[in-house]
Amino acid sequence: MNAVLIAVTLMLVLSVARLHVMLSMIVAAFVGGWIAGMDVDTTLKAFNTGIGGGAGIALSYALLGGFAVAISLSGLPHLLAKKILAVIGDNDNPSEKSTFWLRNALLIGLMLVAVSSQNIIPIHIAFIPILVPPLLLVMARLQLDRRLVACVLTFGLVTPYMFLPIGFGNIYLNNILLSNVGSAGIETEGLSVMSAMAIPALGMLIGLLIAALFTYRKPRQYKAPSDQNSVNQAPSNNQEYSAKSLWVAGAAIVLAFVVQLYLGSMVLGAMAGFLLFSATGVIHWRESDGVLVDGMKMMASIGFIMIAASGFSEVIKTTGHIDSLVNGASDWLGDNKGLAAFLLLVVGLVLTMGIGSSFSTIPIIAAIYVPLCIQLGFSPLAIVALVGTAGALGDAGSPASDSTLGPTAGLNADGQHNHMSDTVIPTFLHFNLPLLAAGWVAAMVL
Repeated sequence: MNAVLIAVTLMLVLSVARLHVMLSMIVAAFVGGWIAGMDVDTTLKAFNTGIGGGAGIALSYALLGGFAVAISLSGLPHLLAKKILAVIGDNDNPSEKSTFWLRNALLIGLMLVAVSSQNIIPIHIAFIPILVPPLLLVMARLQLDRRLVACVLTFGLVTPYMFLPIGFGNIYLNNILLSNVGSAGIETEGLSVMSAMAIPALGMLIGLLIAALFTYRKPRQYKAPSDQNSVNQAPSNNQEYSAKSLWVAGAAIVLAFVVQLYLGSMVLGAMAGFLLFSATGVIHWRESDGVLVDGMKMMASIGFIMIAASGFSEVIKTTGHIDSLVNGASDWLGDNKGLAAFLLLVVGLVLTMGIGSSFSTIPIIAAIYVPLCIQLGFSPLAIVALVGTAGALGDAGSPASDSTLGPTAGLNADGQHNHMSDTVIPTFLHFNLPLLAAGWVAAMVL
């Protein structure tokens, strides 16, 4: 029995059965260790080692959360929600024409914000608990299916780093993907990573269009709150905005982008933006500590899940069964490139679903995949596409991924959105399956 397959499957089953994701991962980690023949002390040591590695992620989320709260205190999210509600008016049943345009404008706006959170405004998922809760009343009046909103947000969080080498994409595509593929024996000089990942990114777009135009296009009823503040859990409930606060917010966003672009650190960018809020008095210096604490609280649940995911990932690696999983798949390959590409992508899906991070999957699989793909005759561009897609598979649709935890954190502010049934399963079906097909096509035609 392969410990990796059993551990990942158990984690998914327990999560679907409504056991908390963090507890599901802890239980699955120890079961996986037991299957691999590890004693409790060895498993616990590996888990604790992984937790230490996840502390940096939690710290990053805390700082990004503080920057996101600072943006909310400027009044931007409140202004946005107010403008949309003004367009809708007091009518709980707006006309079909206005509903159509508002619905699509809201979805496009959320997608653009999600995309920009990966590169232009380096706050990653921290914007979701700030921006989305004030819009839940709008979504309820528009009868907008939140499963579609989850798909839109996840698309905006995942696709940019898969395709655009800026921000998180620079880390994933250049620092991780090309670096590890190069270390494994491929000459990456002159390779266009965007060309390699264009077809997989197109697969993500196809999945989004299927969700928007077919699966979740029908209206869905939600219990509308009596007023906006009843669903607004962000610290900016009663925050008044001014021209100064809005201008400073815009300047802070630009500053954060410039700093992260030149220094290569989204955390430093977020810190620079936060300091600008304090220096201009939009956030009083004596209140900055409380704002950072609010940001930490907002991101605490996601941070702890990501820490547990790092521990789970370390146990999976320590079992030694990743190699046997890949080698077992390679035994079925022979000289069949099509079957090889498919099985390698499926293995990547399983690993990322368990680890919860595409960024952590690439270093694990590159050293094994690249020599095998060279032997099978794949081109360098096809190998980059195959490894990059295998790493990204499972980010959408994993219970432990920040790409699914983030949307749930915002959409479930009023308790009407379930993490597994309304975020994880819809994003798995609409993104992993098209991405699997697109990755296979890329590996075969490039």
